[in-house]
Amino acid sequence: MATLGLRIQQVYSDGVCSQSRVSTRFYGDRCCKFKQVARNGAGIVVHRQQMKITAMVAPATQQVAENSGETALVEALIGVQGRGRSASSKQLQDVAEAVSALEATGGVPEPTGSPLIEGRWQLMYTTRPGTASPIQRTFVGVDAFAVFQEIVLRGTDDPRVSNIVRFSEQIGELKVEAAASVNSGERILFRFDKAAFSFKFLPFKVPYPVPFRFLGDEAKGWLDTTYLSPNGSIRISRGNKGTTFVLQKDVDPRQRLLRAIASKADVEKEIDELVKNNPTKAPTDLSILAGKWRLLWSSQTADANWLQKATSNIPNWQIVKPETGRFENLVRFLPGVRLRARARSETISETRRSVNIEGADLELGELKIPLKISAEGYTDILYIDSKIRIARGNKGSVFVHIREPDSE
Repeated sequence: MATLGLRIQQVYSDGVCSQSRVSTRFYGDRCCKFKQVARNGAGIVVHRQQMKITAMVAPATQQVAENSGETALVEALIGVQGRGRSASSKQLQDVAEAVSALEATGGVPEPTGSPLIEGRWQLMYTTRPGTASPIQRTFVGVDAFAVFQEIVLRGTDDPRVSNIVRFSEQIGELKVEAAASVNSGERILFRFDKAAFSFKFLPFKVPYPVPFRFLGDEAKGWLDTTYLSPNGSIRISRGNKGTTFVLQKDVDPRQRLLRAIASKADVEKEIDELVKNNPTKAPTDLSILAGKWRLLWSSQTADANWLQKATSNIPNWQIVKPETGRFENLVRFLPGVRLRARARSETISETRRSVNIEGADLELGELKIPLKISAEGYTDILYIDSKIRIARGNKGSVFVHIREPDSE
């Protein structure tokens, strides 16, 4: 249990204590009697003292509940593309439910008064209504860009909220700044007043072409923080234009991998970090592999088979059917034009499965043209959880898949 503070009030005492023992398993107010023992030459004298102890924070059980709610939100965000722009209706529903559940718990009370709200936050999700700002409409939905919000309220004569779009480490970023002030325990008022591009290849900043001083009330707004996690890792905010934002300071390793894939930078590094912490003991179990997996990224070795190379950059999926123990690889070239390869698979070890391709069909609408394609090999499952799967083929190619609903 983690208790941040206690208030101890002595109610009465009938002696001087030389030793005491206190239990910290409580929540709220408790009146407890403690036994103290003092020893002197005449024998043992027992004294009693009653104290009233008040917990100043929630108990461990409530903190665990909050953490499980945060875990549910992170799980819902895994695989959401465009920070919500390209999300399915099911994904949007899962995120909305997780957000509402966390907002109901309350999080840190009066978050604008907490130092936890300050610092750099990475934007993971936004509802992006039609009234969103031009910056949101233009940049936020692009996964290849990293988007941050910086909040500085204390220790300065110029409190600010800044929105930052980082195009890449090589190109640079756009920073849009606003003068800020605290309006209540939840609300920050802001007024945009300057913005500039900082390009790595230029020795000067390029002003953003928006004359904030001429925008009047359009440059003003507010931001309500409806949930701030007790450890300062997750923040949920709602803006004056009706947009909901989910931001994180501590980004899940899977989110880092997906971000690396989107930006095409450091993918192998993030894969290595994730593989170190594979949560699944026997990843080749069909009940774990079952489902429809969309290929996000692959590294193709020189001797990878021609079909694998030819389709690596085309939308494709692997479908694992536990009832038959068979795999299907589905490649979608165009609407109604697909290649479906069939494979038999058997368990070789806890981490390896054989994969033997036994034929394929070229599907042109309802028409199926059989193709004589065969290959034998194996796949090592390096990492798998409910959302992400990382595997290495027998020729060294590495694949990152994300689980999708089993529908086409």
